[in-house]
Amino acid sequence: MIYFTLAYEFFKIGLFSIGGGMATLPFLMDLAGKHDWFTIAQVADMAAISESTPGPLGVNMATFAGYHAAGIPGALIATLALTAPALIIIILIAKFLENFSENQTVQAVFYGIRPTVAALIGYAVWELLQITMVTTTENGQTLPDLTSIMLCILFVLLLQWKRLQKLHPIVWILAGAVAGILLKL
Repeated sequence: MIYFTLAYEFFKIGLFSIGGGMATLPFLMDLAGKHDWFTIAQVADMAAISESTPGPLGVNMATFAGYHAAGIPGALIATLALTAPALIIIILIAKFLENFSENQTVQAVFYGIRPTVAALIGYAVWELLQITMVTTTENGQTLPDLTSIMLCILFVLLLQWKRLQKLHPIVWILAGAVAGILLKL
């Protein structure tokens, strides 16, 4: 039964997460609330791991989430289910490509979808910031994690320099990993 549920949920995610891998985050957060496959905090870990590994972010997260839910078969099912809608849609679009790009209705649909996708990604970023920038004390009190906040501000400021913007994302990920090790040891 879990395999059917995984296929259904990730097919839906693949069908509606328009805008790339980050657009899958709100859906994964929703799954964390509906199923005990993984927690919202683990979604943040999935995003970090998926960003730092080769391949499309959404596919990496689906594979990771599927594995978390049901091992290797779960990873395969989640990955295939996530990619199936795109494959089907691309085949249909390719068949009707000439008429598709000039269609006013299609252009209007994408006009409305773009800001919606931006809002979904913005919401996911907001959720990730809350997960990342907050710490829970031993007595259950939630406090700002000042070290994480300062680290985030530092990297945002560093990314303002044109020369540093040209660095490959893996350099930033590795720098964050080293900073985390240095700050936590």
